[in-house]
Amino acid sequence: MDKVYNLEGKRFNKLVVLNRIENDKYGNARWLCKCDCGNKAKVLGSHLRSNHTKSCGCLQKESFKNIIHKSKHNMINTRIYRIWIGMKNRTNEKSKLKEKYYKNYSGRNIGMCKEWKKDFITFYKWSIENGYNDKLTIDRIDVNDNYEPNNCRWITMEEQQNNKRNNKIIEYKGEKHTLSEWNKILNYTNGLLKNRLNRGWSVERAFTTPKRK
Repeated sequence: MDKVYNLEGKRFNKLVVLNRIENDKYGNARWLCKCDCGNKAKVLGSHLRSNHTKSCGCLQKESFKNIIHKSKHNMINTRIYRIWIGMKNRTNEKSKLKEKYYKNYSGRNIGMCKEWKKDFITFYKWSIENGYNDKLTIDRIDVNDNYEPNNCRWITMEEQQNNKRNNKIIEYKGEKHTLSEWNKILNYTNGLLKNRLNRGWSVERAFTTPKRK
């Protein structure tokens, strides 16, 4: 058991001792302290005197926030950080880019989940755990829903283009694909089918007419 010192009224770092309270289960003296942040904490006298305990726990939390803040800003020049900023801008009604993106995002109630919007590191961890690499782009599985873990994935740019709202879906012989996908299936150059259909060709004619050499 510790030798008992009278610590009442004394300051130890961010803690001011209020009064003696019951000992711990080993018989060591404990004190009720008030932290500068306003919280109260029950602390062993030996921990106060040895500087083992300096606050109610707020110092550790602040230190962790600083580590996260530093980690985040070490990544400001990375591609994934720019992607995160882009998502925030597209879904932020108060953004300077509001007019540019409003009709496709905020105007359709497309948002970003609080966890991602508040903290880049949370978004970064999710991305790494879900296959992110610098050749992929973030995609909303349901284009009418938000940027959030359950609705997002990392895919290639080609897959991204096929998931756009304005993609035209063409049905031919019981199969449905975008024009880009049909071009690939039929081994046509990109834009060929679109040009044919824009000229008023039927789907049958556009799909069956051989390419010019």
